Amino acid sequence: MAIKVTLLTHTPNPEQTVAMAAKLCYSPSGIEDIREGLTEEKTASFINMLSDLGHASPTEHAVFTFGIEGISRACSHQLVRHRIASYSQQSQRYVDGTKFEFVTPPEIAKNEKALKAYNKVISLQADAYKEIRDALAAGYIKDYCKECGNDIIGSDEEIIEKFGDENKKQCSAFIKKANEDARFILPNASTTKIVCSFNARSLQNFFAHRCCNRAQWEIREVAEQMLLQCLEVAPNLFRNCGPSCLFGPCPEGNMCCGKQKEMREKYGRK
Repeated sequence: MAIKVTLLTHTPNPEQTVAMAAKLCYSPSGIEDIREGLTEEKTASFINMLSDLGHASPTEHAVFTFGIEGISRACSHQLVRHRIASYSQQSQRYVDGTKFEFVTPPEIAKNEKALKAYNKVISLQADAYKEIRDALAAGYIKDYCKECGNDIIGSDEEIIEKFGDENKKQCSAFIKKANEDARFILPNASTTKIVCSFNARSLQNFFAHRCCNRAQWEIREVAEQMLLQCLEVAPNLFRNCGPSCLFGPCPEGNMCCGKQKEMREKYGRK
């Protein structure tokens, strides 16, 4: 499953919103007339001024919400480390783990030996998840039936199916309870979906770190897709975004990728 990022919604007129906040800081304008005179040209001027001054707080008034799918749990664990944001992630408790797909890193995919070992383990984990989940759910059902004075027999799958035919809601509750513990065996490779909201200042920081050539390949692709979509709706606000090396020395020190020239060319910088 390919990584897909969708800009779901954003502050209406995000650049004008930021410009209004900046105008309030630097002019005697009252709230009632703060919007007056903010043409596209004047709005861009305010945003450029903020960038030149390093005055970032007005950019926090513009918020962008993204839907991200096709990423691994390994990637989402990195994403949620960006703390000034809001997240809603697909639950491994309420969503059946047998329905998850798995991300295969490109380096593994092109190495025949590595890919064979990888797929073998993924298959084992997927099978083990279902076996554990069904065993737990069937156990909960048998205990429940015993308390009600009934016995239910058969394989784990048969017990779940028989009970579910007459007690669909209760059966679903037992399966979700079983998912709680069965999910412990799911690997970082299992896919997830997440909705996240960032203000523009947090996004600028996110892009500086995650568009970097040394960022993990998966979250770098997420960041690049997010940046392209942000540029479509707020080009002035994000015109200077990208890895930190675009405007100065690489902050990675001895761990620098050594490709500053290539990165500047990629982002249209000299």
